[in-house]
Amino acid sequence: MKVIATNKKAYTDYNILETYEAGIELKGTEVKSLREMGANFKDSFCRIKDGEVFLLNLNIPPYKNGNIYNHDPERPRRLLLHKKEIHRLLGKVKEQGLTIVPTKIYFNEKGLVKVEIAVAKGKKQYDKREDIKKKEINRKISEYLKRNR
Repeated sequence: MKVIATNKKAYTDYNILETYEAGIELKGTEVKSLREMGANFKDSFCRIKDGEVFLLNLNIPPYKNGNIYNHDPERPRRLLLHKKEIHRLLGKVKEQGLTIVPTKIYFNEKGLVKVEIAVAKGKKQYDKREDIKKKEINRKISEYLKRNR
């Protein structure tokens, strides 16, 4: 598995509850661009519309050798999921007030582009501060243990 990009902001702004692996519908120049340059997850999210899941605001830069066949960098991209998974996602988003965010985009073992999406709940400001404190404490403990070996 070759990771192209990860959404670090998703892990800081949301509590990740469940993750799903989804295929993504891409054009040829998008795949070539992903192989070369990568992607940018800034402010990207997923929406369910008419029984389909769409990934919005994922920025895949234009392929430099794409000519007139190049793609729009921030076009909506359809995610490929089973119908049961879509219904499960729809239920969680509607009933519990959760959101769907992409966490990572990668090439799997077969060379196909996959997106890991997560059902997440937004963190409050005090939750973010607690996480920062925990990371700081764990970092100090590991530094202390390294020094005293």
